[in-house]
This record gives sequence, structure tokens and C-alpha cells, in this order.
Amino acid sequence: MLVMNHVRLLMGDLRLGPIHLRLMAGERVAILGPSGAGKSTLLRLMSRELQPSEGEVLLDRRPLSAWSPQALARRRAVLPQQQGVAFGLPVELVVALGRVARQQDPDQSEIVQQALVQAQADHLIGRRFDTLSGGEQARVQLARVLAQAWDEREGLLLVDEPLAALDPGLTLSLMHAISRFAAQRGHALVAVLHDVNLALNHFDRLWMVKDGRLIADCDALPSTQPLLEQLYGTRMRLLQDEHGMAMLPMMTPLQTPLTAPLTAPPTTPVMTPAMTPVMPPPMTPLREVGR
Repeated sequence: MLVMNHVRLLMGDLRLGPIHLRLMAGERVAILGPSGAGKSTLLRLMSRELQPSEGEVLLDRRPLSAWSPQALARRRAVLPQQQGVAFGLPVELVVALGRVARQQDPDQSEIVQQALVQAQADHLIGRRFDTLSGGEQARVQLARVLAQAWDEREGLLLVDEPLAALDPGLTLSLMHAISRFAAQRGHALVAVLHDVNLALNHFDRLWMVKDGRLIADCDALPSTQPLLEQLYGTRMRLLQDEHGMAMLPMMTPLQTPLTAPLTAPPTTPVMTPAMTPVMPPPMTPLREVGR
């Protein structure tokens, strides 16, 4: 579906690459890394917001540069980290902006409403965008992306910190909604995340980025603990039960700095019961997994 061949970006002080990646329809990939590592830059290259200095990015075997804006808008939807929107717009119009690539769209009103329902933002219908809280604005922008990809199949969803402004319960609920939406349509989902535990429990693969380099492409499995420790430069404690797993950072720093690309586990996605997204039950004690 999407391929990055020998991609580099050299723009002022910004350096990224070389990147070699292949993404298939229906995959769920989380991009992890420290702040300033290049995660959002990688996503912007995948969306065509940035052009690579070297190499090429292919979507459906065609260079991204060969796609018309209208055709590209139908194949991929992007939720950037920072939003640019006219603040006085009503909520419904903000969501409808995701449909502008369709010249004739008789189902737009219904799709906009259903997208707001899936983003748990339908109670905001009739409100002005500039009167909403940060979390409410994030849900409306998520609905815009869902509306854009609503009637496409095997498309590409690129989201940058989509749940950063939300409380834990709503974060889990919307993560389920996004995953379900993508799975029902066969969309590939790529998300920049700072929450390691969301990545481990709701995604198939992890792309780990540090200092402008892709240092690992691996399955989202408990065996990634050493890679995550090297990525963030700190020890982690792994907790796991039948409902999922959690990596807890510890105060003890790593003694050995990362000097070379990490050796990752196999990249063939393997789903386990612990990786199946589930709504958390009442709190129960977790057991620590031996190192």
C-alpha cells in the first residue's frame, strides 16, 4: 500500500533518514520515540506535507507527488498535531471539511452526523468550534478525519497524537472507536503516540524513531521491553494480566547508551489475547513479569 524507499529529509537543522518502510492495508502501526526524535516529521512525509530530499514515497505503487490533491484526499486522511481551522465555524462545518474532495456528496449530512457519533462528539452539534474545550476540539477534528475516510476502502489514516488532550476513560473508548473504524474498512492506521501502553495494547507494529533514525520496526509484544528501554533511555517494569500489559518507567537510567540500530523481534504481526483491545474491568492486581 505505502512504501518508503531510501527516504531522507534534510531541511535546515532537521535531519531524518534513511527510512525504508512498507505498510500494508489494514495494519495498525504506532510511531514511538522521545520528543524531537522525528516522529511527526515521518508522518508528514507519509502524508505529502513534506517532500523528501532523497528517495521516494509510494502510495498504491504511485509516487505521492503524482497524486492530485483531490485523489489523494480520498485515499488518505490526516489528523495533524496542530490544527488550523477558522475558529468561528460551527462544529458540523468543521467535520464537513473532510468531505470537500467530493464534488457531489448527497450523503454528507448523514456521514457528518455519524462521524460525530463515533467520535463521541454528537452532543456538540450546533456549537461553535471556538467555544469548545481542547478535548472537545480534538474529538471534532477526529470526526472530520472519520468523515473524510468514511466511504473509502483500504485507505490510509495518519494521526498525530489524536488522544493527547483526553482523560483516560475517553482515551480508551475513542481508541477502540478508531481501531474499529479502520478495521471495518480495511484502512491502515498510523499514529504518532507518546503513550507506550496505548501502542502496546492497540497496535500491531511499532516504529521506533530516535535522533532522526528509524531504529526498530517490530511487533507490539512484551518482548519489545529492551528496545523500549533503549529508546527512552530508562529501565521499565512490565506488568501483564489477561486484560493487557503495561510498561512502567523506572527512575533507574540505562548505563549503556544506544550507539547502533536495535535488533528488533520479527516483524510478522502476531496477535495474542493480551493484545486484543478490551474495555478495562474493575481494578484487579497485576502481576509483574520476570525480567
